[in-house]
Amino acid sequence: MTKDLTQQYVDSWLQGNYDQDVKNEIRRMQTEDPAALSDAFYRTLEFGTGGLRGILGVGTNRMNKYTVGFATQGLANYLIKCFKDNIKVAISFDSRNHSTEFANIAANILAANGIQVFLFDSLRPTPELSFAVRHLQCNAGIMITASHNPKEYNGYKVYWNDGGQLVPPHDKNVINEVNKIKEVEQVKWDGRPDLIRSIGKDIDNVYLTMIRRLSLNPEVVAENKNLSIVYTPLHGTGISVVPQALSDFGFKKVHIVEEQAVADGNFPTVKSPNPEEHAALEMAIAKAKKVKADIVLATDPDADRVGIAVRRTDGEYQLFNGNQTASLLFHYILSQTQFNPLDNNFFVVKTIVTTDLISQIAADFNVECFNVLTGFKYIAEKIRENEGAKQFLVGGEESYGYLVGDFVRDKDAVSACCLIAEMAAYCKNVLGKSLIDQLESLYRQYEYFKEEMVSLTEPGEAGMQAIQKRMSDLRENLPRELGGQPVMRVYDYKTKNTCNMQSKTYDRIELPSSNVLQFLTADGSKVTVRPSGTEPKIKFYFSVCTPVPPEQSIQEVDNLLSERIGALKKSLGLN
Repeated sequence: MTKDLTQQYVDSWLQGNYDQDVKNEIRRMQTEDPAALSDAFYRTLEFGTGGLRGILGVGTNRMNKYTVGFATQGLANYLIKCFKDNIKVAISFDSRNHSTEFANIAANILAANGIQVFLFDSLRPTPELSFAVRHLQCNAGIMITASHNPKEYNGYKVYWNDGGQLVPPHDKNVINEVNKIKEVEQVKWDGRPDLIRSIGKDIDNVYLTMIRRLSLNPEVVAENKNLSIVYTPLHGTGISVVPQALSDFGFKKVHIVEEQAVADGNFPTVKSPNPEEHAALEMAIAKAKKVKADIVLATDPDADRVGIAVRRTDGEYQLFNGNQTASLLFHYILSQTQFNPLDNNFFVVKTIVTTDLISQIAADFNVECFNVLTGFKYIAEKIRENEGAKQFLVGGEESYGYLVGDFVRDKDAVSACCLIAEMAAYCKNVLGKSLIDQLESLYRQYEYFKEEMVSLTEPGEAGMQAIQKRMSDLRENLPRELGGQPVMRVYDYKTKNTCNMQSKTYDRIELPSSNVLQFLTADGSKVTVRPSGTEPKIKFYFSVCTPVPPEQSIQEVDNLLSERIGALKKSLGLN
């Protein structure tokens, strides 16, 4: 964006029908903090892999009542174009600051446009919103959340009538409609109360009933109902349904981290409410040590992602990353599902940056494994494409998101908590193993896959330009080798071409275009580079693998693979 365009945005807010306190804040930034002003107005928020997401505050590049209002009016206009009348939209929200306010603003604007709104009476998880869209036969859904981002953020996820997040062409079409809203007066702010219906326990009951039906070994749970579980919602929505879901599944010894059971958008007990980070689980692990829990479960603020820790024989707790949990969950689901040997209609889905151990597991069970772009909306899209022809079993991604069954069309930490607990009970009771032992068994049976992700934050307009330049430089100067190994194949998901670096031959990639580069080396290593769709970051994903000889310990193999990842990082200047 140019400085002239930034100034145009600033002027439009100063001269438009915006609240006086908003104009006062703009003038304060003009005088005291021009850099902050530039960052707040250099662009408008766009839908990425997770929808609309940004820092709370004044500006076109911020989450506030106006950006929410413009987005909702644009969505309303698009829904009316697509469905004409009798349109229904479900809305939920998490514990973040201003989430309730934004949910009510969206509800009023939709109602003002003649759209029936089903608004949750209090905070509920993202997966329950996805379920509600399907259950109530809505045309769309809105979830007010910024997922696992720090407290300064909020966001706005939009769902289509299948319960999945917006995918092409709807994502671009909605933002095109949003971009047409230039003035506050174009937004119908004052809703019709008669078109806004409160929902809550009625949806909870049906949703929880569907989750109970996912159990594959209820008799094992009955024998292990006292499996000791520590659960933390990290101040988010999980507290509204996860404890009940675990109880309904049959687990009777669930210890809640009470300090983190209070819904609070400031997340006072954690630096970041992200279950990927060890620090977010520290309080839960401390409680687990006191009660000698078998497993720790932690969900993020909108309860679509779950992190776990498992007790070792020495009493300490081992955290699993998203790839490890996904591998265990996929194997459990496939190993416990009753297949007809003649029926090849089952499938699973993972993303292109998620461990390929899952592909090996699926192949072992003769189940098709689809690879899709990063973003759970593409997993939901694959479910929709195969509806009526093939049966979806499980989907997952490396960023701690999993889905079992198809009555929800987004990652679901509520059902995942239940099935992870059941899996732990099964391993303990039937196999005589912990989840740590079971993971080692998978590595020895297939291959040991080790993954690591490096994320570089590049804030502001300069950061966005730096990310774009890095991607351009990589495309213009494709690496011939990485980590001392020749690069054999390059996948450019933006141009949708894959190149054999030896023969210089090209093939097409049958996936939507996305700004992602992927490199495969001679020893099976894989490096993926992609800018985040929701944050000012560029992410580097590293994956290495090797068979595990019987005489070698897992730790020895892990050390060797760590060295390979270190060499790959060094090749890209990330050490």
